[in-house]
Amino acid sequence: MADDNQRTSASRVGLTPRIAEAIAADLRQRILKSELTDVPLPRQDDLVQQYGVSGPSVREALRILEAEGLITVRRGKFGGAYVHKPDWSSAAFAVALSMQGQGVTLSDLAESLEMLEPMCAAACASRADRRETIVPALRENLDDTEKVIGIGDQYSAKARVFHEILVGGVENESLRLLVRTLTAVWSIQEQTWAENVKAAALYPPEEDQRESLRTHRVLAKLIDEGDVEGVRSLAEKHIRATQQIVLDRHGDEVVDSSSLTAVQAFKSL
Repeated sequence: MADDNQRTSASRVGLTPRIAEAIAADLRQRILKSELTDVPLPRQDDLVQQYGVSGPSVREALRILEAEGLITVRRGKFGGAYVHKPDWSSAAFAVALSMQGQGVTLSDLAESLEMLEPMCAAACASRADRRETIVPALRENLDDTEKVIGIGDQYSAKARVFHEILVGGVENESLRLLVRTLTAVWSIQEQTWAENVKAAALYPPEEDQRESLRTHRVLAKLIDEGDVEGVRSLAEKHIRATQQIVLDRHGDEVVDSSSLTAVQAFKSL
């Protein structure tokens, strides 16, 4: 953040009895307007001077921002408050928390993706630059996926990347953020399931994995050819079929955002 942006007086913030919240609001706006991430905020002593308030007020403001995931307070020699601009991964965790709190089931989440993912795949097929952007990434993923056929959890992870490439290829930023968020939530549910069934030796047989890979190859070919309706139709059938493997066992379960496995998975996004 530029120095002149940092020279904020208490009067600019508009001090109220809730001083810490006013400071947090101003810092929040500065973080979201900045193009930078993982950079330090000014030191607490400097913030005290800039805002003309007490140390406890600044510390409380930083605690508010840390709770929101906008900063991380690090200890030690290189400690301080470091900025984290929110992106689709932070949105995914927030949405998953809300889903779990509202009792949203995996079947409900799957239904939303059945409507949205084929739309994204079709959008990729309609892109004029698809052969320079989307298709090479899909082909690379297909090669990587083929190498791990027969290794259940690794195959599941690589296969999900194929879907993430399709969603990431949507040019409309709002739609991309929305669907990528939901896709990430589903991927983590699927990842948790894959680890559980691997331990129980219940993962689908190798031939099912090969069939899924064949479908991915056809989708990539249709996208390369620009067959929008063909992509949409096949994507609908494929998504429904692949989701069913999880839904047969866990469809009535509520989205998991709070278990240790799920939290660690969200942090790794």
